Amino acid sequence: MNSSSSLSTASHSRDQRTIAVPPSASSSGVEKYSQPQRPQKLKPANPIETAIKSWLSTLPEGLLDCVGSAITIGGLVLTPPKRWVVYPPLVLLPAGSFGHESWYILQDSISTEQREDLWVKILQAITHREGKGILTHLAINSGIPLHKNDNLEPSADSKQNGSTIENELQDPKPDNHRKSNEENILRTPSGLIMLRGDFGPDLSPDFPPTEHDFKDAFWVSTKQNGITQIWAPRYTMFSRGNVKEKARLLNFHSSHDFQSRKRSKRELANDVAVDLYAGIGYFVFSYVKLGMRRVLGWELNPWSVEGLRRGAEANGWRVKIVKHGEEWDLGEEDVTIFEDDNQKAIERLKRLDKGKLVQIRHINCGLLPSSEGSYKTALDSLTENGWIHIHENVGVECVERKKEEIQDKLRQDIEQTGKVAQVQIEHVEFVKTFAPGVWHCVFDVYITMGQSIEGKTLS
Repeated sequence: MNSSSSLSTASHSRDQRTIAVPPSASSSGVEKYSQPQRPQKLKPANPIETAIKSWLSTLPEGLLDCVGSAITIGGLVLTPPKRWVVYPPLVLLPAGSFGHESWYILQDSISTEQREDLWVKILQAITHREGKGILTHLAINSGIPLHKNDNLEPSADSKQNGSTIENELQDPKPDNHRKSNEENILRTPSGLIMLRGDFGPDLSPDFPPTEHDFKDAFWVSTKQNGITQIWAPRYTMFSRGNVKEKARLLNFHSSHDFQSRKRSKRELANDVAVDLYAGIGYFVFSYVKLGMRRVLGWELNPWSVEGLRRGAEANGWRVKIVKHGEEWDLGEEDVTIFEDDNQKAIERLKRLDKGKLVQIRHINCGLLPSSEGSYKTALDSLTENGWIHIHENVGVECVERKKEEIQDKLRQDIEQTGKVAQVQIEHVEFVKTFAPGVWHCVFDVYITMGQSIEGKTLS
């Protein structure tokens, strides 16, 4: 099969037409015509489509005919993903890739070697297109399941729409550790479909990894807003769509829209930020680059903590990791991460000499689909007038109602402590769509602290 024949015919059909235009209104009265129309540049061929065509030409003659009439060349060639993301040497394809029924049927008639050859051809084609070095690993992205066994037993509907076809196609090595419907607290990317390359050993998230496990894992990195981030795709998530929110934090105190946000570099150098869901450092690193004195973070997933540690060092920042139960005191580090439950954050902070802690002005609550479980911890962590950045998935028609709910909840929590404070949602940032009509929103809540008055309520 000539893989380029159907893509090159358009190049021979260009013409040099001229299009008449009305007489010019110039004083000469001479009619003017447009110059010959410039031919449009041909859109580069999809390298995945090209690789599939090449691969199909290597299959035994008559194989597709033997499989059955349900398989169509169009279904195989015209439905591959049109986009991908490269984190050298990894190529990450979007969720649902190779989900057409034709791929689902074909899987039973090809060998493991033939399947591997397809992945290799795709990697080679994207390597040639991207020019970012040799790409060796291929995977299909998937949403982070909210429960440990969300993708153990696919439903009939999911099979019909193709969401499990790619699982079958790549002869998956299923995660045998997901036994219950417990919440996926660590946000482990158990739905990641690894097609080609060694992504590291199959480890249970219920047991902490060892230094040897970290060494054997497959790590990738990327740079956003001039900040390097590192993670192991098999064991922890990376949200590319958060780049907008990271950039917004970097410019948070450059805003002229709010008087409260005006802080000089000298003032920021005395401020502290707390991230209650630190991950691999999504927002932790933005606070550090912003120029804050230090950032304290809490994170349960040891793989995320290790990625954050590597990322901080790659950016030239000092980082300290504090394990559960370890004694701790502030040093000269830029970032301190507690590998522990953030419900213990207040207990940790209370042990500190207040003179060392200085001013906690930013609290980040970045758990989706809702951060409501950390509202009270965030309030109790603030030591000065400051901001709580609350991340929530919200229906676009429910944003105003959600604002009122957040304000009411925070006011109730403040009232129960016997303190006086004002709660104001300064801004709602629409970060990215989570589902049709549902947005990942960040509510910037500004808290103005008052004096502690035992027994009094908010006015």
